[in-house]
Amino acid sequence: MARPRSVYRCTECGHEHPKWAGRCEGCGAWNAVSEEPVSVKGPQGAKGTQGAVGGSRFVVPQRLRDVSATPLERWRTGLKELDFVVGGGFVPGSLTLIGGEPGIGKSTLLLQAAGRLEQSGRVVLYASGEESTEQLQLRAERLGGGAGAVHAIGETRLEPILEAAASISADVLVLDSIQTVSTDSLESAPGNVGQVRECAGILMRYAKASGTAVLVVGHVTKGGGIAGPKTLEHIVDTVLYFEGETSLDYRLLRATKNRFGPVDELGVFTMSEQGLVPVANPSALFLAARAANVSGSAVTALMEGTRPVLVEVQALAARAGYGTPQRVATGFDPRRLAVLLAVLERRAGISFADLDVFVQATAGVRLVESGADMAIAAALLSSLNNRPAPADALFLGEIGLGGEIRPIAGLERRVAEAARLGFTRVFGATQASLATAGVTLVRLEHIGDLARALAA
Repeated sequence: MARPRSVYRCTECGHEHPKWAGRCEGCGAWNAVSEEPVSVKGPQGAKGTQGAVGGSRFVVPQRLRDVSATPLERWRTGLKELDFVVGGGFVPGSLTLIGGEPGIGKSTLLLQAAGRLEQSGRVVLYASGEESTEQLQLRAERLGGGAGAVHAIGETRLEPILEAAASISADVLVLDSIQTVSTDSLESAPGNVGQVRECAGILMRYAKASGTAVLVVGHVTKGGGIAGPKTLEHIVDTVLYFEGETSLDYRLLRATKNRFGPVDELGVFTMSEQGLVPVANPSALFLAARAANVSGSAVTALMEGTRPVLVEVQALAARAGYGTPQRVATGFDPRRLAVLLAVLERRAGISFADLDVFVQATAGVRLVESGADMAIAAALLSSLNNRPAPADALFLGEIGLGGEIRPIAGLERRVAEAARLGFTRVFGATQASLATAGVTLVRLEHIGDLARALAA
């Protein structure tokens, strides 16, 4: 009997090595090389195209202008925030990957979506490698909404799952999770890098060949990325991340990749006893707990895909008790905080050298875009002077290394959302133009202008 052959592949970039190495030769990542057994294929799959899906059938290439365009069909779940994030509903024949921390609500969301799809006339199979059908039934009773009509199977082998989906002509297949299933073509254990890659490839081929929309749950690592090879995210059509603090009632759903719609969209849900409930107005939710007349608080508007969302930024500057002052940022890049503190000291003459500085974005939101710079600076100045920023003011602008304030994109949509929630003033760059009724633009050219405006 021939000895099984293995390769050593990097889980980050997929580079193959002849033997194990502590550092990948391709991308330089440490401790990312793992052993992966070569798949066991039949004689037809040894070489050539006989082992491919559909056999060796020859396909005649076409010019793109000659391809008949058909309207893209989407299957809506009825959960408005989920449909919004994926671009209007799930596309038949697509493969969607959803990741998130344990206990965040991934299985709850997908079981709710499965129940809604069943109610709309779609046949759904929910395959779980982590829970039995009895456990799924208890959750379905709690959620209601048609979840009890969903077909369910408790199985960890991929081939029986696909056979069960074919036997009921499933329109939608939900797999929870890809780290718990394995294929018979590999001898390694479930969750292995090779198993995850091979199962994802089989599911993609099955989705394209059968027209079934496949939804797959993926575990995440300590760093927040989806466990398994990075190529897993390149294989699938859509990647969704489910985020939020388990101690809070709301959850955030983001699309980081979408071949059939926009990316970086944000969906907001609240967790209730009956499951996840979509939030139609995220800005109002994020600002609901905002305290009045408290220093160290400022409001900015982020563009999450095509949706403007208002977020409160809080800062606290306090005298350091001992040693080197701390710089703590939650939901914000600490290096960007260091840059803003340096600009305030050098360009505006305001020093935080002997102070502990804490900055956070409320509601678990991440401040990624540079348009939130001015809100962070305003919160810092407000905390330093112990003087509340104007409660009706929105702060929008990027701060450069020279202390200049630059305009940002999508200003009109951000301001329109702020005006709907009662904001009447916008602190922005001098180059910005504003035509929103009831809102006044306070034009600022330099970070020093912002300091003087807040001190006035």
